[in-house]
Amino acid sequence: METHLTDITRVIQLAIAPVFLLTAIGTLITALNNRLGRIVDRRRVVHERLLAKSQPETTEEDREMRQEWRVLSRRIRLIYFAMLSAGLGALLVCLVVAGAFIGALIATDLSRAVAVLFVMAMFAVIATLGMFLREVFLAVSGGTHRIP
Repeated sequence: METHLTDITRVIQLAIAPVFLLTAIGTLITALNNRLGRIVDRRRVVHERLLAKSQPETTEEDREMRQEWRVLSRRIRLIYFAMLSAGLGALLVCLVVAGAFIGALIATDLSRAVAVLFVMAMFAVIATLGMFLREVFLAVSGGTHRIP
């Protein structure tokens, strides 16, 4: 019994780092969610302006608004997939922690499986950050806002 208690104590100590990673992923998801909300609000404004146009001819302003609509739609997709990837990363981190505890409780070597899950979680977080950076690049390089 003492051996299992020592093993479980050691697993708890080792599980602290992945738990901090979960906190970081949660914070990242919050930031992504805030950006998504702002993008959706902006897309609503552009949509309303496009619908309010009474003349059927396409003006330069219409083309600019349609271009902004396309960029906003692309940004929404990037944020969505970044959030999906972050959620997958968080799920994989949870599986890492669960695998560590299961391995300690049933005295089985799950170190390879835990390592693979952790590497997959890191790839998911890397993908999340890559999509986030791409979305930020699109946001700052849009150039569709005119100064009157």
